[in-house]
Amino acid sequence: MKFELIGEGFICQGKPGGKRAAAGGSRAVALSNGELLCSFGRNSGLGVNDFAMGIARSKDGGLTWEEQGPIWPHLEDTYSIIGSISHSPADKLFLYGISIPIDQEGELFWSNESQGIKENKLFWATSTDQGRRWSEPQLLSLPIKGSAEAPGALCVSRQGHWLACFAPYNTFDPKVIVDRQQIVAIISEDEGKTWEHTAMLRFPEEHSGGAEAWIIELDDGRVLGTCWHVDHQEKQEYPNAFSISHDGGKSWGPTHSTGIMGQSTALAALPGGRALFIYNQRKHGEVGIWLAVVNPTDSNFGVESNEIVWKAQTATQSSSSGGHSEWTDFAFGEPSVTLLQDGTLLVTFWCAQPSGKGVQYVKLAMKN
Repeated sequence: MKFELIGEGFICQGKPGGKRAAAGGSRAVALSNGELLCSFGRNSGLGVNDFAMGIARSKDGGLTWEEQGPIWPHLEDTYSIIGSISHSPADKLFLYGISIPIDQEGELFWSNESQGIKENKLFWATSTDQGRRWSEPQLLSLPIKGSAEAPGALCVSRQGHWLACFAPYNTFDPKVIVDRQQIVAIISEDEGKTWEHTAMLRFPEEHSGGAEAWIIELDDGRVLGTCWHVDHQEKQEYPNAFSISHDGGKSWGPTHSTGIMGQSTALAALPGGRALFIYNQRKHGEVGIWLAVVNPTDSNFGVESNEIVWKAQTATQSSSSGGHSEWTDFAFGEPSVTLLQDGTLLVTFWCAQPSGKGVQYVKLAMKN
């Protein structure tokens, strides 16, 4: 499989002088009426605890975009909210991510000392009018100790079950012991009224864990989860990890290596049980966004093709290592990929490059 570039540009850009000038964390969905929606967050800078979510809409297949404005303007001074958009087979829209209370203007949600996130909760929200209005965020306490990092979207299975995942992180309190050697999957069979949880991915290596995880239902009914496999002491590098569930995400097979040395991960299903696997590359090859076509089994990720689809001018903003602990210096990140109705692909990601800052898109055609 090869990918041919057919368009690129910005979905939204930072607004100079604005309170929330940065833009980040994006994901697009294709609606049944042909329109595309892209969710994204704005905040004052990497690490600042004042995320506000917005929506942009495209009526021409993703070539031009119009911002709708903030989703919950009445919450912007009290909660920092960041997440990703998704939709059900019935075209109901969802937002899923994390909500962090704001105690003081300009505060950080990240602690270098604890390598942790300010204590937070998960949230979900829905829209039934193609993303023009959204329900209030429904808060969900974490089922284990710690804070959550959850850039991946909520997945609604063909059975109507809600599936999502998060990476446990340290909080600001060093006395809180967090089981970080896992990615946690959460499952609701009653549309968010109650939730179960289980370990989607497990890491036996000491001081290792996961970040920037994703979960999807494959075309054949299996559920696939991936993540960035991180050494918290940054003494070694691990390939991205994956696991597969055969019972709708309630239990998972062993965690295996994808064989790909990347960072952030995201997924999209393809026909026949295959998938698109998109990830950042800052350290182990040409710097940019890479996209692979995979045909996974229980123990083999089945990489069929793997190529760069966007080349970055710089990996970091001030020549740092590009390691997980220095994420506030990254110059791009959190890519996602959406399969459109005409068979083309839309890749979205945030970037802070010399050529521009904001949420960027790349549109691709797939060629055999």
